[in-house]
Amino acid sequence: MTRTSAHALALARPVTRGLIVLNVLYALVIAGLLVSSFFIADWPARPLGFDMVNAHPLVGQGLRAIVVVGLVGAAIAHTILRRLLAIVETVRDGDPFILENAERLTQIAWRVLALELLRLVVAAIAAAVWEAGRIDAFSFAPWLAVLLLFVLAGVFAHGARMRADLEGTV
Repeated sequence: MTRTSAHALALARPVTRGLIVLNVLYALVIAGLLVSSFFIADWPARPLGFDMVNAHPLVGQGLRAIVVVGLVGAAIAHTILRRLLAIVETVRDGDPFILENAERLTQIAWRVLALELLRLVVAAIAAAVWEAGRIDAFSFAPWLAVLLLFVLAGVFAHGARMRADLEGTV
């Protein structure tokens, strides 16, 4: 292991744990935002500081829908981070090429795909509420990341099978 990768690995665990905490805090804050939105007079004009409702009558419902999508996204991100932390632990233990990690990477790939679909949902809500017909949320990089995660999961599965075969012959 190179010195750089050793430093990265040493940082991966606390950074991932920190991201888990931040993600939970994010979910709590936006859940509070959603609940409080039902009790604020003149919502959403008052918190925003200007009246969007006259120009866009569905803005209140659209914002609430986006907050709900954010909660779903936070739950998905939480499962991704937990699986990533489990993978980091196996790397720290010196045994990353196991079938469980291949399965974790596959699950992460599906969840990143779900997050990208949620991003398109948010764009569709925004287009329906604010800017009719304008959906510009597509980005090539996240879809490439999903593909790479599926490929990496296959590499891990293949490596785990090869190692099991090698251990069986020794």
